[in-house]
Amino acid sequence: MANTESNIPDIIDTAEALEAKMTAMKEAQKIFATYTQEQVDKIFKAAATAADKARIPLAKMAVEETGMGVVEDKVIKNHYASEYIYNAYKNTKTCGVIEEDKTYGIKKIAEPIGLIAAVIPTTNPTSTAIFKTLISLKTRNAIIISPHPRAKKSTIEAAKVVLEAAVKAGAPEGIIGWIDVPSLELTNMVMRDSDIILATGGPGMVKAAYSSGKPALGVGAGNTPVIIDDTADVRLAVNSIIHSKTFDNGMICASEQSVTVLEGVYQQVKDEFQYRGCYFLQGDELDKVRKTIIINGALNAKIVGQSAYTIAKMAGVEVPTWTKVLIGEVESVDISEEFAHEKLSPVLAMYKAATFDEAIEKAEHLIADGGYGHTSSLYINTNETEKMAKHAAAMKTCRILINTPSSQGGIGDIYNFKLTPSLTLGCGSWGGNSVSENVGVKHLINIKTVAERRENMLWMRTPEKVYFKRGCMPVALDELGTVMGKKRAFIVTDSFLYKNGNTRPIEQKLDEMGIVHTCFSDVEPDPSLASAKAGAAAMTAFEPDVVIALGGGSAMDAGKIMWVLYENPDADFEDMSMDFMDIRKRIYTFPKMGKKAYFVAIPTSSGTGSEVTPFAIITDKETGIKWPLADYELMPDMAIVDTDNMISAPKGLTCASGIDVMTHAIEAYVSVMASDFTDSLALRAIKLVFEYLPRAYKDGNDIEARDHMANASCMAGMAFANAFLGVNHSLAHKLGAFHHIPHGIANALVLTDVMRYNSAEVPAKMGTFPQYQYPHTLARYAEIGRSVGLTGETDQEVLDKLIDKLEDLKRAIEIKPTIRDYGVDEQYFLDTLDEMTEQAFNDQCTGANPRYPLMSELKEIYLKAYYGKDYQQHSSEAE
Repeated sequence: MANTESNIPDIIDTAEALEAKMTAMKEAQKIFATYTQEQVDKIFKAAATAADKARIPLAKMAVEETGMGVVEDKVIKNHYASEYIYNAYKNTKTCGVIEEDKTYGIKKIAEPIGLIAAVIPTTNPTSTAIFKTLISLKTRNAIIISPHPRAKKSTIEAAKVVLEAAVKAGAPEGIIGWIDVPSLELTNMVMRDSDIILATGGPGMVKAAYSSGKPALGVGAGNTPVIIDDTADVRLAVNSIIHSKTFDNGMICASEQSVTVLEGVYQQVKDEFQYRGCYFLQGDELDKVRKTIIINGALNAKIVGQSAYTIAKMAGVEVPTWTKVLIGEVESVDISEEFAHEKLSPVLAMYKAATFDEAIEKAEHLIADGGYGHTSSLYINTNETEKMAKHAAAMKTCRILINTPSSQGGIGDIYNFKLTPSLTLGCGSWGGNSVSENVGVKHLINIKTVAERRENMLWMRTPEKVYFKRGCMPVALDELGTVMGKKRAFIVTDSFLYKNGNTRPIEQKLDEMGIVHTCFSDVEPDPSLASAKAGAAAMTAFEPDVVIALGGGSAMDAGKIMWVLYENPDADFEDMSMDFMDIRKRIYTFPKMGKKAYFVAIPTSSGTGSEVTPFAIITDKETGIKWPLADYELMPDMAIVDTDNMISAPKGLTCASGIDVMTHAIEAYVSVMASDFTDSLALRAIKLVFEYLPRAYKDGNDIEARDHMANASCMAGMAFANAFLGVNHSLAHKLGAFHHIPHGIANALVLTDVMRYNSAEVPAKMGTFPQYQYPHTLARYAEIGRSVGLTGETDQEVLDKLIDKLEDLKRAIEIKPTIRDYGVDEQYFLDTLDEMTEQAFNDQCTGANPRYPLMSELKEIYLKAYYGKDYQQHSSEAE
């Protein structure tokens, strides 16, 4: 991006150019310092939103440029750096009076520091840039970035994304700057001539920052020691450590470097590590890896951010390609032991301790060997308060994590409540730092924080009223007049239902009650934004106090969108459809609904469950963009599930919608957010679909079958409205979008392949959600199987039978075996495969899947679903 000032070169690569740039930035910051809180918050939100939307291309760019880490994990880092940082500080006052206690006469006034120098590491080139630029904007500071030479393109691109959004939202031009061609000379100049330094990187760089003569907020080296007490939940401990240690191939500085295990559970811990895919080095393998990870007393830069398999190969050690972590069982905690160092890779030291006190002594020594002030971790039964207090007292670290994966736990807010979210972790005076907490918008006191793992609150959200049973519709509608006193009703449906007379019973009931009504019947099978806007315009002209959506998912989705536009004419669908990691922490706040009209949903098919869900999808046919909306404000106020409305559903619809119900229920049951409340609904829905879908498909006039399928659809809808879905739907959404396969059929085509994929006991990645403690989806699938009468000696046996039962069901309702069988051209499928895969990975449903997918894994599922039994032959030919 070219600078507007004529005296500033476009490329900052010399001392003269940098001096001119920094002078201009200081002037821009003086203007920024006069901004109000409202102006700053608008800029902060715009910048966070832009960074969030760019998370995938930035992640791909970072891995491609540096050759380190995992794209999918860097996506999480970028998402976290934008969404979690925004959520943490969106309501924080940073301008003018930020705190006042008139009783005690105290007032705190915020003033910006000026120009911040930010040194960005090669390990986190985009997420750290996002984090630092956002907190600088929130505090009305300018920020000049010195990227790592091996990561300059991706770091600069992240800064550009934030700057462009900030300026568009009103920030001064040039408030964010960077060195285009990094050098030691220019980095030193940036640190010397700025007002404060935000330094993240190696010990040498941090030391240079503190030696610059300017205030510095730097971070020290990490060498996180973990203790597993003999009272700990071993499965939780081991899987949490693996989850953390493999995250971005171990490059987060808080990542575990050693684990000391009490001898009473040592073998159990070792067995669990081996079971979950870790490799214990034997004999001369230990020395080979020692010589590879540390060379001449220093970390070998070539292993940083590489996989366990790659590192083993570099060392001349043969391990399976799927190996998660290389573990060296060692005794010495002295710095002369290579495994005692910080390794920034999936390599772990393992020690045995006879007593808890011995374990603490080892941890203390390991911290002294290069991890003072950073992070320590303890797995223990939290009733052991004396042990926990002893550990906390002994650890000279600013983060003491209890029962928590340290990479994700140390950065804050994901696995705990009050540890500040940050990607710059201060180490206090122990680590030679000026701050002892996670760096944010306030600083400079030493804080020793103990953060225990916490599971998020869950919820059960349903419509205010749900009526069901054949013939219930007129009785339920009666409430609109006799109880609520509604005067004007707007009916939303499609042309087929309208011409078929399906709206007449509703209209007759409204006439009886004296409720004036009109009908909009131009809803398309794939509801468009244009149609929704037309309906909203008709609504606005009619001014209803109740909206009644009649139909399948399309009519109910369209009705919800019209409702949104009617009540909130300025709604921005791009913002409303923004993905989130946690629905309560999303950047965008959904508008309040129900101010003008009460919403009633009446389904005519047993499939989407839209009558009880907070979801809607709308397509802008001019751009081809689909806007998936998800918010509990979209939940209907009343759902009326009357089988009389479903009798005329054709066989094709019964098939597609019925198998969709099954997929909803299965995915909700194995979701990372599943709960006792959603489980009961999901299991019952599964049982009903197995029993009654074949009957409803065979004979559409089978009232009992229709009735139970209607209930199953509604119950599954309630389950996934609260537990959410998974990659089955992510894959199906894109299969429908690219190849026009009906949604329910698309779900069915990948269903059993997804189940086999999710059931892996040693997945490459597991879902990130605090209540999901370790991989156990195989057991969950087995619970489903047993609930429908299947038996077996092992969970795997039950799962195999469940998959067979599902395949039998698909055959009974005449679903074809493969994607290819639905006429999808092979070459076109392969041409679109990569784009489909990336979009499926980025689908909102992916986050609740129990196995966090790699894009390559999703691609393989697509290929299996396309070729079916011929997949192995196709794979061999491709090789």
